[in-house]
Amino acid sequence: MRDTNEHLDKLMQELRRGTLTIGVLSQLYEPQYGYSLVSLLEGKGFPVEAGTLYPLLRRLEKQGLLESQWDTNETRPRKYYLLSESGKLVFDQLVAEWEDMVGNLDNLLKSKGGL
Repeated sequence: MRDTNEHLDKLMQELRRGTLTIGVLSQLYEPQYGYSLVSLLEGKGFPVEAGTLYPLLRRLEKQGLLESQWDTNETRPRKYYLLSESGKLVFDQLVAEWEDMVGNLDNLLKSKGGL
């Protein structure tokens, strides 16, 4: 039973990792800083740890999908992230692919191996 739970945990992590990028991008049409994004995602039932989110944000920025800007007006400087124009196009393509995958997977699950 323990091995089954370990395998399930690993599979669940893989599944979440695959959906994390699209979930994060979906919330960046408005500027968000890291902690606000963690809170926003958690409030919408999509919890993500800061240690997972920050490297993802940096990678997406490096890929040109996000723009960032520092706000130093507060006591604590915050780096705000926002979808770039390229990021919006990529996000739209990811959503279309996601919708196709969900539909196809739904068909597979309903048939459960049958014809």
